[in-house]
Amino acid sequence: MVNRFKSVISRIIQIVIGDYWAEIISGHPHCIYYFGPFQTFLEAEAACPGYIDDLKSEGALGIKVVIKRCRPDALTICDEEVSYSNYSVE
Repeated sequence: MVNRFKSVISRIIQIVIGDYWAEIISGHPHCIYYFGPFQTFLEAEAACPGYIDDLKSEGALGIKVVIKRCRPDALTICDEEVSYSNYSVE
């Protein structure tokens, strides 16, 4: 009974807030990439090394990863579309 309740609450949160996504920000090229959706934080976290390796192999530099619940409007946002005032990319 308790497990079923937790499952229902978890699904409601997922519907309202959204699934987990890996937001990967690169300093060069100036892009934000979204990878997902994932059902859990740990699932998203486990997938990140592969995405980072792919971006590095394509020459991306200054990579920062944020895992969060969201519903991205676009999976890739580059150059003039990116507002950097909210991000510190190293």
